Amino acid sequence: MGKTHTEIDTALRAFIERQHLFFVATAPAARSGHVNLSPKGLDLIRVTGPREVAYLDCIGSGAETIAHVRENGRITLMFCAFDGSPNIVRLYGAGEVVEPQDPPFEPLLGLFGQVPGARAIIRVRVQRIADSCGFGVPLYDYRGQRSQLTAWAGKKDANGLRAYQRQKNASSLDGLPALRWTEQE
Repeated sequence: MGKTHTEIDTALRAFIERQHLFFVATAPAARSGHVNLSPKGLDLIRVTGPREVAYLDCIGSGAETIAHVRENGRITLMFCAFDGSPNIVRLYGAGEVVEPQDPPFEPLLGLFGQVPGARAIIRVRVQRIADSCGFGVPLYDYRGQRSQLTAWAGKKDANGLRAYQRQKNASSLDGLPALRWTEQE
């Protein structure tokens, strides 16, 4: 059944990077705040070390993960096998938001290539690695990634993307600050 791992070894890395979908969970420090759970796709996760991963965070209608990670750093990523052998892997850790104005952004962006709508990179120092059986996860056939996000972002110029982010990504549902650059403009 389930076990914990000391690091992301070759087999875990292959499993993580093979998944077409993963989930990110965060929560604000306040008990009254909203817990957030976001699905992520588009091949935007990279294992960057035995206890570190990074994913490219694209523009969206909210910025809960960014706000929560900025506030308290707590983050969990979950990967489920929807085909092949059943498995679930959870990475618990401390997150860091790297925005385009931050020096590490460009080198990290090189891991992903140019993706329209990239707004930040979430880097996670993994503190606990656990897997479990996944026997209850259904089987699904992967048909492909949706193209709407990158197509929508690709049609906007830099000013249009910044205006959208200023309007939608400056703070969380609970009023926590999200993208730092919006505070400076």
